[in-house]
Amino acid sequence: MKILLTGANGYIGMRLLPQLLDAGHEVICAVRDPKRLSVTDDLLERIKVITIDFSDITEAEAIPNDVDATYYLLHSMSSTQGDFEELENRCAHNFCSLIQKTNVQQVIYLSGIVNDKNLSKHLRSRKNVEQILEDATFNLTVLRAGIIVGSGSASFEIIRDLCEKLPFMITPKWVRTKSQPIAIRSVVEFLMGVLLHPKCMNDAFDIGGPNVLTYKEMLHLYAKTRGFKNWIWIIPIMTPRLSSYWLHFVTSTSYPLAVQLVSSMKMEVVANDTRLQTLLNIKPYTYVEAIEMAFIKIEQNSVMSSWKDSMVSGSLPKDLKKYIQVPKYGILKDEKKLEGIDSEQTLNSLWKIGGDQGWYYANWLWKLRGYLDQLIGGVGLRRGRTHPDKIFTGDSLDFWRVLLADKKEQRLLLYAEMKLPGEAWLEFKIEGDTLYQTATFRPRGLWGRVYWYSIVPLHFFLFKGMIRNIARKR
Repeated sequence: MKILLTGANGYIGMRLLPQLLDAGHEVICAVRDPKRLSVTDDLLERIKVITIDFSDITEAEAIPNDVDATYYLLHSMSSTQGDFEELENRCAHNFCSLIQKTNVQQVIYLSGIVNDKNLSKHLRSRKNVEQILEDATFNLTVLRAGIIVGSGSASFEIIRDLCEKLPFMITPKWVRTKSQPIAIRSVVEFLMGVLLHPKCMNDAFDIGGPNVLTYKEMLHLYAKTRGFKNWIWIIPIMTPRLSSYWLHFVTSTSYPLAVQLVSSMKMEVVANDTRLQTLLNIKPYTYVEAIEMAFIKIEQNSVMSSWKDSMVSGSLPKDLKKYIQVPKYGILKDEKKLEGIDSEQTLNSLWKIGGDQGWYYANWLWKLRGYLDQLIGGVGLRRGRTHPDKIFTGDSLDFWRVLLADKKEQRLLLYAEMKLPGEAWLEFKIEGDTLYQTATFRPRGLWGRVYWYSIVPLHFFLFKGMIRNIARKR
C-alpha cells in the first residue's frame, strides 16, 4: 500500500516509519523541511519525501493521487503560550483541502483522551482537530491516547527527571489525578493495526495500558522499577504558576511548555473502552514493562526519537531556514583556526559534542551558563542530546539548536536557544587539515554589546581550549 506519513520527523512518526517499511508499504513522508528528517541514508533511500508546511500550503508539493491511507500526526503545542490552538486548526483545515483531492481510503489521527468534562487548552485543541477531520469527506479513524511512555517521550523524560533528581518531593495536588499510561510500542501496534481495517473506519477508539494510576503512583512505580525509593508530600497551596516553575526548574521542559503540561495534568485521561484491544487482539504493555523497555533502549544508546529534538522544546520558530545564513554585518565575532589536524578524527569528535561528552573544555563554565540560563527561564543544558555520536539538522544540543549537520561538507552550524540580549551562532568547519571555529553574535541594542564585551576574556580561553581539544585524538 502507498502511505502518506505526516509528522514523519516527530516522536511518533519516527517510531512508526520503520514499522511501515518493514511491513512492505511504500511510504511518502510529508515534512516541512526535508533537511530536518532525521533518518539514516539507508532509510532515506527507501522512502519518498515531499515538502509541505501544513500551516501555509501556498507552496506545498502535490500529494500523489493514489495514496491508500494517511497518518495525521501533526501536533502543534507551541513553546509560546496560547497560540497552538489556532495553528492546529489551520493545519487541519489545510490538510483536509489537500488530501480530499486524492483517492485516499483512510485517514488515521492520533489524538488525546478527551473524556473529562473540563478539558485543558491542549486537549480541547485535539478535540477540535478531530471535528475538523470528521467534517471532511474521507474515512477517518481516531486513536485517543493518554500519557505515552517510551525512551525519549516527554512524559517519560519528565517522570525520569523528577525521580532521578528528587528523592524527596513536595508536589502540587494534581499528582492525585488519574491517568492511563500506554507504552510507545503499544501505540505503534494500534496505529499499524487499524490501517485500512474495515471495522475501524469512521470511528474513534480510546487506547491505554492496563494500569490506571495517579501521577504519584507513577512516580513511586518508576522509583521501585529503578531500584530506589522516593518520598512525596502533597501541598494544596501550590498554584498552577508555581507548579509550572517547579516543572521547569527540575525537568527539561521550558516554562511556557510547563504551563501547558500543568494545565493538562489536572485533567483525568482514562480510557472509556477497550474495544480496539479486542478487535485487533492487542495486549498493551504495563506501565512497568514500558519503563523497562525504555531503559533497554537508553542503555543500548538506541533511542530512536526524542521530544527534546522537537521545536517545542526550545524558543525558535519552526522554520530553521530563516537562521541558517549567518549574518555578516552588525555582528561581533570570535574566530579560531587550528592547522595540521586529523580531519576524520576531528569530525568524529565534533559529532560527539555536547550532552554527556560536554564541550571539550571548561565544562564547569558551560554548566554554570546553563544554570544561569535556566534561572531566567531558558532551556539550560538539560536537554542534552539524543544520540551519543549522531547529529541531525534540527536536533537540540544542550542550549543550542542544530541548523546544519553535514558530514560530507564537514560543517556543523548551531544556533543559541539560551536567553541572550541578541542572537548567537557557533560554527565548525573543516577544510583540508584545518579546523575553523567561529562564534558570531548579533547584539540587540546597547545591552547586547555590554554582554559580549563582558565575556570576551572568558571566550578567549574557552574557545581556544575547545578547538584544541576537539582536534585532539580520543
